[in-house]
Amino acid sequence: MWQAFTIVLREGVEAFLIVAITLAYLRKTAQNHLIGAVAWGVFGAVVASAGLGYALWLTSGANMPLWEGIFGLVTVVLVATFVVHMWKIGPKLKQDIENHLSKATAKPSLEASHLGVFLFTLIMISREGMETALLLFQVQDAAIVSGVLLGILAATAIAYLWQQFGYLINLKHFFQVTAVYLLLFTIQIAFQAFHEFTETGLLPASEALHIWSEPYSLEGYYGKLFANATVIGCGLWLISMWILERTRKASRPVMPIQSSVAVNREPALAGSAQEKVTIS
Repeated sequence: MWQAFTIVLREGVEAFLIVAITLAYLRKTAQNHLIGAVAWGVFGAVVASAGLGYALWLTSGANMPLWEGIFGLVTVVLVATFVVHMWKIGPKLKQDIENHLSKATAKPSLEASHLGVFLFTLIMISREGMETALLLFQVQDAAIVSGVLLGILAATAIAYLWQQFGYLINLKHFFQVTAVYLLLFTIQIAFQAFHEFTETGLLPASEALHIWSEPYSLEGYYGKLFANATVIGCGLWLISMWILERTRKASRPVMPIQSSVAVNREPALAGSAQEKVTIS
């Protein structure tokens, strides 16, 4: 359950932030008429991601170790490269999104602007959704549905808190910790893909390798131990970073604020006094 929870939480927060930054940009540039295109883009991304999830579920239901191994390797490559990409552009994510939106909205016609914003939202959110589907496909846990639902609720709560009280949430630490978790999880997925390939009999000494790798698979003893240790370790890291940051803020000396207030009274049209206050 905790693997599914962490995956959905991470990808859900990223998706919510992309939508929030997109809507904020459109409102800031007085282009509220394009908000509908964002909504349709999100809807299309959800449908596309659900379609991929359904296709993966059919593959899993068919019990095809070869396909499971192939999808495992694809997941490792996509997730690892995407995490590294996000580390590079993370500090300028807002600027990068706004740059793409400015190009999408700078179209010669209203229809073209709608299409540009729709495609931008569709691609950005689909990337998060399909990554989620690929990762969840590797989770072999009976409580996966509970983890997904809790992850969605937690991601929604974090997005709301960030919007209302953004200064209280350090998303930098959150994304750092979850990125490390995803990289560790991809290592386990790579080992699981190897385990699936041994089940197909394509590798030399497949039977012996399959027996040897069984305890380290996602359903094996050491595999489950590694998964639980990863979640607990990343959670403790996030909590310790929060405590450390609070301690640093509390230990900083409070500088006195000096201000001069100049009050200028001018007669109003109705004959009363109008005050202009300037604080420097």
